Amino acid sequence: MNKITVITICYNNLEDLISTCKSVDTQQSHPFEHWIIDGSSDKKIETFLTHNSQPSYRYWLCERDKGIADAFNKGILRAKGDILVMLNSGDCFFDDTTIHLVSGAFFNDANLMWLHGKYKILRGGQWVIIGKPFMKSKLYRGMRSVCHQTMFVKKTLHDKYGLYNVEEKIGMDYDFLCRIASEKNTLINQPMAVFAPEGTSSNNYFASLKDARRIYEKYYGKSYKLIFWQMRLRALRIILDSPVGKFLYNIKTKLGLENA
Repeated sequence: MNKITVITICYNNLEDLISTCKSVDTQQSHPFEHWIIDGSSDKKIETFLTHNSQPSYRYWLCERDKGIADAFNKGILRAKGDILVMLNSGDCFFDDTTIHLVSGAFFNDANLMWLHGKYKILRGGQWVIIGKPFMKSKLYRGMRSVCHQTMFVKKTLHDKYGLYNVEEKIGMDYDFLCRIASEKNTLINQPMAVFAPEGTSSNNYFASLKDARRIYEKYYGKSYKLIFWQMRLRALRIILDSPVGKFLYNIKTKLGLENA
């Protein structure tokens, strides 16, 4: 049976971490490990972990890091599981079946290298469930169909393609996806995670688009499809942030088109 390691990075957000831990602890199938990488500037998280009973599969490292990618890498290097998932502090599994579903998918296909699932996210002021099968031909669209909180990756892929790029401050997950895009993958056609809307890429949307273009071109060269796609996204974001945009998105959601 595959051993799954959940890696949770956190920074000065104890209440968010508690929510994530509850999500992990209530799984029908517990993970092999749950590593917490705490880069906080205070001792609140370390004190909580040390002075409260924790399950035997939970481990933690409390020390300053050099950013998100560096924190991810600290977890990866310490993980002893075969399959890794990055579930950030504040993010949660959708329900208690996620790890069970993932374990079964890898057990049923020995050649499967990574998978992802649908996810729940706040868009246009509404919680919606989105996610599509990953297609390398549409990689220029960025992390459109893939959410790293639902990406379960065989650790051997890090042996082959390396760790997260510490030079990337926003798009480190997209950078890694560009490297593993040709590896066999699949979609679990069910919600697997709830994405906290305060994540870095959400708060810096236009900066993330700029980063995505640079990252894509680093691996695949210039793409006019990407340029036109991002022009569309910029326009849609401006519209969506307006009252009219929120109204139109509400109609789109009611029509069941939120995943379009």
